[in-house]
Amino acid sequence: MHPETHLALHRARAADLRAAADAHRLAATARRPRHLRARLGWTLVEVGLRLAATPRPAAAVT
Repeated sequence: MHPETHLALHRARAADLRAAADAHRLAATARRPRHLRARLGWTLVEVGLRLAATPRPAAAVT
């Protein structure tokens, strides 16, 4: 393949990948509040499970 042709294809592909990455980044920032809500929910579940678990015996102090 001719070097100039190869370079032109590479630049076109890089531009396509950048555009796709930008679209993905915009979509990810649009759904962040939902992600935050899910993380908060799972954190509350974890805290509740820790509170409901039977307490472990205290370690002996030496």
